Amino acid sequence: MGEEAAALVPLTYSSYLRLPDLLSCQRPATDQHDELLFVIIHQVYELWFKQVLHEAALLQSRLEAGNGTGALPTARRIAKILKTIVGQLDVLETMTPRQFASFRPQLGSSSGFQSDQFRELEAVLGRRDLDPDLDPRTAAAMRRRSVWDSLLRYLSAEGYDVPGPALDHDPAQPWPAGDESILALLRVVYDDEGTASEVCEALVDIDEGIQEWRYRHVKMVERIIGTQPGTGGSAGAAYLRSTLFRPAFADLWTVRGEPVG
Repeated sequence: MGEEAAALVPLTYSSYLRLPDLLSCQRPATDQHDELLFVIIHQVYELWFKQVLHEAALLQSRLEAGNGTGALPTARRIAKILKTIVGQLDVLETMTPRQFASFRPQLGSSSGFQSDQFRELEAVLGRRDLDPDLDPRTAAAMRRRSVWDSLLRYLSAEGYDVPGPALDHDPAQPWPAGDESILALLRVVYDDEGTASEVCEALVDIDEGIQEWRYRHVKMVERIIGTQPGTGGSAGAAYLRSTLFRPAFADLWTVRGEPVG
């Protein structure tokens, strides 16, 4: 009877989105007015990271199935989400250093550097120098093919002459960017100006979005805490600056600007 009664309860906006649960997740550690903004912004980041990981899995599936037409809107959605999370930093930057300092001591050892989902996303995009002991999902992502590996399989399915060693590359190892055979392949792809080149450009949009996020994150941290160490003992802005200008798809940046044909 209990299950039958529950089935008769109409689905509402609140119950579908589980709003009572969602809105009970914001639990600031102090009574400082600005801490709620800090909590909500970071929770929203994590929700977006979850969605990007969800989309990235579909992107890789479509690439490896040779479905460039399907991969394009998925890649573009990821890029749009990245633009959105960068824009949210404008809201966080309305917080002054003094306002952040009013509750910062209560953050303890917590730090944005501890975001397992962002580390997993970096691994999905190809980063292989992360600590595998910090998160099992990130460790698993570093062992399987990256988005770049999936792109190469898509290009091969499209009839492009992808070198065998590139297709056989151990996904657990960093990608050796700058190989002339791969750059020659990408020149052909771009010269064709077909769907494959559009897919490559969509991945550049994702790469640029991640780099833009890192840059804006650095400037936000500098605005709020200057050169102080970050929470949790991190190096703060100094560490963040060291992550700048590390493209996920380095070969797609190297090949642009070269003579056509």
